Amino acid sequence: MTTSLFPWITNGPLIVVQVMSGLSVGMFLFLLSVGMSLIFGVTRIVNLAHGSFYMVGAYLMAALIELLPGNPLSFWIALLLAPIGVAILGVVIEITLLRRVYRRDPMMQLILTFALILIIGTLVLLVWGPDNKSVERPEALAGSVRILGQPFPSYYLLVLGLSPLVAVGLWLMFYRTRWGMLVRAATVDREMLGALGVDVSRLYTQVFAFGSWLAGLGGALAAPTVAVALGMDADVLINALVVVVIGGLGSFAGTLISALVVGELQSFGILIFPGVSIVLPFALMAAVLMIRPWGLLGEPEE
Repeated sequence: MTTSLFPWITNGPLIVVQVMSGLSVGMFLFLLSVGMSLIFGVTRIVNLAHGSFYMVGAYLMAALIELLPGNPLSFWIALLLAPIGVAILGVVIEITLLRRVYRRDPMMQLILTFALILIIGTLVLLVWGPDNKSVERPEALAGSVRILGQPFPSYYLLVLGLSPLVAVGLWLMFYRTRWGMLVRAATVDREMLGALGVDVSRLYTQVFAFGSWLAGLGGALAAPTVAVALGMDADVLINALVVVVIGGLGSFAGTLISALVVGELQSFGILIFPGVSIVLPFALMAAVLMIRPWGLLGEPEE
């Protein structure tokens, strides 16, 4: 009965490819969501403009590749520089705007970050125009490979290889460095950290810059897989919010687990329930919120 309803269930190679595809989607979501979760954990601001940083990263990726035509290293140079440009933008925004509202009403913080969505979107329109941009994949990753007889895009292998390295690097940074210790302490008691002589304002700026860099890296990596266009920030922002709510705001491990679960849910949802696959992540979020309102690995606010 089961195999008649879902004939793919006996197709082992197809299942393996779908799992890998879901992991790729999950890693894209992780790169975007972990920055948002990190920023909230330290500053307690839900940065609605995080998707805009992702969009700027994708546009910078396209622009840098156009500036380096014919250079075989242009893709990799752009992948290195685009997230740095987004991090610089994050520093400017944090110092000039967000620093003024850290202790203000949360509604004012949300209004400000929502206003940033409109401002950044307008600036992108003025700088790059209304036309969509496209980013070609590097020649070595332009085709596909066969995995158990099933085609799989070669470029996604880069994502599957790079994203775990980023995840491990983040874990080492948060749990094996002094800066990571300070970041984790700031998520618990910011006032005590300041009383111990730590420059909390500087730490906030560093965290916001790093979270912006992660969003820019996600956008730069995603640029060859999507149309770089105005409005691309809206969809990824919704997905990022779903991931951080499920995993728990401020939880690194929760964000990783949630991103992988949502990625697999999207991958197999399209295969099994194509008509309702778009609502499955929201259904999962609703279920988690009913059981654990603070997320899978988040901590309830006192």
